[in-house]
Amino acid sequence: MFPLRGDLMMRQKSIMAAKAFALIAAFCLSWSSIAQTTDADKLTVRSDAPDRYTVQKGDTLWGIAGRYLDKPWRWPEIWDMNKDQIKNPHRIYPGDVIVLSRSASGDPRLTIERISPKVRASPLPHSEIPSIPPGDIEPFLTRSFIADQDGLEGAAEIVEGRARGRILQGTNDLVYAIGVTPDKGTRWNLFRPSKPVRSIDGKLLGVEYRYLGNTEVERFGTHDNEASTLRILSANEEISVGDRLVPVPSEVMVNYAPHAPDRTIEAFIVSSFRGATEMGRNEIVVLDQGEKQGVAVGNVLAVYRQVKPIEDPRPNTAREQIIRGFDNTTWYQKPNMITVPDERIALVFVFRVFENASYAMTLNTTDPVNVGDFVRNP
Repeated sequence: MFPLRGDLMMRQKSIMAAKAFALIAAFCLSWSSIAQTTDADKLTVRSDAPDRYTVQKGDTLWGIAGRYLDKPWRWPEIWDMNKDQIKNPHRIYPGDVIVLSRSASGDPRLTIERISPKVRASPLPHSEIPSIPPGDIEPFLTRSFIADQDGLEGAAEIVEGRARGRILQGTNDLVYAIGVTPDKGTRWNLFRPSKPVRSIDGKLLGVEYRYLGNTEVERFGTHDNEASTLRILSANEEISVGDRLVPVPSEVMVNYAPHAPDRTIEAFIVSSFRGATEMGRNEIVVLDQGEKQGVAVGNVLAVYRQVKPIEDPRPNTAREQIIRGFDNTTWYQKPNMITVPDERIALVFVFRVFENASYAMTLNTTDPVNVGDFVRNP
């Protein structure tokens, strides 16, 4: 028996009303999700943040940022910095006063109240505060690096010691080298390949070079076929023929404001400098992503540890499966597994970037950091 036309119209109206209700509910849910995301991303200042803070000698950008924000890597937002300023942030010196205020829209803002120019007419070179403790990273700014797969092929190298026949040289010994030129200065560091740097899946990313000591040129060669004479000023270990020479770089100051990457970064910790598999705070680690992948100096990344799924303790309603053997048949019920989200255990601050790898320092650790831990945007 077919329904009457009136019944059909009533059903159609009911269906249309249900669809409309579903669309409204979906919209409300979507808007709620957007509102939650917006609230979660809203920049908030710590409840105990000072209205005024005088910068002290020994302070770092990271430490000061932590006084104002629970998420220090968002510090550029409170300064309203653009990308160029992030790469070369406002220099902050001991004695400057940082003032917390509110904009017309109510957003928090930080400004610097400079001390009188008569007191400090011209800051000393490199007297601005660094991003992170310089003493912990200084050796990795000038005394260690990761070269590409070709390493230092073609770089200046030692070809002989003045005391011929002696294989190893040390402090105050004279050595002869090729490739040393006056345009690159008189001070040169000594390096030797240490170990390959590989990604988590074994791909060769480069070669880490070990710092051996430094030298000073006593006489430059006058043409390509003539060796230069250098004196070894300091040596961490014996120097030998084939060791490479690199000009001593000018003093490096890492004062990039800590900030989140401007693109998605997914990397792994592939090694630590001291060769440990488990690290704590202020340790130097190697990431298997570099300049080619968009990693930049000043990037703050979060370290996550994968948590294995756990077996569901609730009654299992899954259908049993048969496992057939040579001489018997077994019924097997596959357990239900509950996935667990990755746990964030630390932050890392990138302070030196190479082609396919980076050096970073561990910060804000809550658990030991291990080689193999996953690193991504905070």
